[in-house]
Amino acid sequence: MFSSFQGDPTQLPSLTLAYIGDGVYELYVRNSLIEKGHVRVQNLHKEAIKRVNATLQARLLERIEGQLTETERAVARRGRNAKSGHVPKNTEVTEYRKSTGLETLIGYLFLKGEFSRIDEFLSQIEEIVEQ
Repeated sequence: MFSSFQGDPTQLPSLTLAYIGDGVYELYVRNSLIEKGHVRVQNLHKEAIKRVNATLQARLLERIEGQLTETERAVARRGRNAKSGHVPKNTEVTEYRKSTGLETLIGYLFLKGEFSRIDEFLSQIEEIVEQ
């Protein structure tokens, strides 16, 4: 299902990396919820919404920034500074940009095949949700 990306992900536009990162993030959350025993669709959706939103993603990026390599930090910064032209209602611009930075980073790591690094970062979601 997943083929390895042959190019250099740093050469892709930031919003392209964010696009793939958004999908990877959502899939990670859904899989994590099912692993935890959430199987009723209503509960899955409710729990997913708590984890898939700009506010939580911005907080996660802030939390992991000290753990990033120089390259990862640059990728996240590129994503944060990208102009998408669209900020959802009820979302602060700064939060939305940080969440885009996180999605860009996740997309970059996914295309590099660094799945353990994605796990390392996204495993911290639950700690943030419980705060």
